[in-house]
Formats: sequence, structure tokens, C-alpha cells
Amino acid sequence: MNPSLSAASPAEARRLIRTGAHTGQTAGMAPGYLQGNIAILPADLALDFARYCQRNPKPCPLVGVSETGDPSLPTLGADIDMRTDLSGYNVYRDGELADTVSDIRDLWRDDFVTFVLGCSFSFEDALVSEGVPLRHLETGTTVSMYRTNIATVPAGPFHGDMVVSMRPLKPADAIKAVEITARFPETHGTPVHLGDPAMIGVDDIARPDWGDPAEFRDGEIPVFWACGVTPQVAVRQARPPICITHRPGSMLITDIPSTEARQTPG
Repeated sequence: MNPSLSAASPAEARRLIRTGAHTGQTAGMAPGYLQGNIAILPADLALDFARYCQRNPKPCPLVGVSETGDPSLPTLGADIDMRTDLSGYNVYRDGELADTVSDIRDLWRDDFVTFVLGCSFSFEDALVSEGVPLRHLETGTTVSMYRTNIATVPAGPFHGDMVVSMRPLKPADAIKAVEITARFPETHGTPVHLGDPAMIGVDDIARPDWGDPAEFRDGEIPVFWACGVTPQVAVRQARPPICITHRPGSMLITDIPSTEARQTPG
């Protein structure tokens, strides 16, 4: 990543995204600050989705909810505008991916509610600062993400299997990563699986469902964390008339230090 992007403050990072100066993934941007996965739904589905997050806090750690129809999120950042502040949005209609766009001003509705879920990008700065190398940051690629056979707890129409993100690590680094990420329950916390991918239904580690394939080096094992793309699977099952999410890898950068973030009460 361009050093100027990694050194940008959260407000500056959002400005770069809002103006189209940055259109790529957000891993490594505004280190030390909470990044969030996004789900935007009509208000008549908001309570069921909130229950889904409450019942599945590992993949869906809820850290912010907007007022109905309001694109701002003042508890997470004074100038946030959910219509413009992601570098990529996925637009689902009736559960199917219909479009990927760079802003949603033309799609915004007065009944929309925005949900912000903690993202594993937020604990990566802590991993790197404590000596755990992360391949996707070294290579400038998007972290690998996979569908699994780990069922989530349903709520209303929302259900489906968990999505995980994967980082190849040497066993000693994997143990250190478990200890470090235990301090970040609001951004998925500890891994859900280490080692054999087939045990969680991942048949081909070289072919992620989202993101880029990761290079494995001698002695490394795959380490899997619950991932905030999980709601996109649940949306496909619920088939709402419209739902807007982040494009995988393109998160909302907030003003909240990662160490201060807390899940919203259920």
C-alpha cells in the first residue's frame, strides 16, 4: 500500500474514498482504528437482522446501528456518510448480487437502516506490531475468505453458514495470534479453526470464495477467523427486496480506536 494511505487519519482515509482517490481495499489504512463491515436493510427487516447479529456475535459483532433513513453514524465518526464512504458496495436484490458500485446516493431510501459489524482488519495492526507477519499486507492483496459448513443461528429469515477469513501463519505465530486477537472480541476475536481446511468445509484452500489466494511458505498452517461477509450469505437466504453491503475488503473506516471499540448491547 502507498505509505501515504497507511498514514492517513480515519477522516482523511474517508475523504480519499469519498472523492474516488482510493478505490481499493482498506486493509492497512488508518492503522489502530476500527474498520467495519456493512449491511444496509429496509427498516422492516432491521429487528430480525439485529437478532441475527446478537445470536452470532463471532461473525457478526455489532458495533453500530444508524437511525432509520439517516446515512450518518455520529457514534462512529462525525462526518461519516454511508452513501459515499466505502470504496465499493455490493447491491443485492431478492438475495442475488445485482451490482457493485462506488457510491449509493442514487439508491438511498428513507427507510434504510445501516448496521456496522467489527472487521478483522482492525486487529491486524496489533498482530503486525507484535511481530506476526500477514501475507496479504506484504503482497498488497485482499485476504482470502471462504464459505464453511459452520451453521449460524437463524433469526427470522436470516440464516446460513459462516464465512471465514484466512491468514497463513507458522504455528508459533498462530499461537501468538490467538493470544492477541482474544483482546478484540468486537472484531471477531480468536480464530474459529486452525489447520485442516476440510474440517470446516473448505475443499480447496487455493480457491477462496472472496479475496485473493494466499501464498503458503514452509511450515505455515491456515488460520481461520470468523468474517463479516457472513451476513452476505444470510442475505442470500433471506432474499430481501434490497440489501446493500460492503464489497469484500472495502470497509468503513471509523474514528474509534480498535482498543476502545465495544459491541452494542443486545
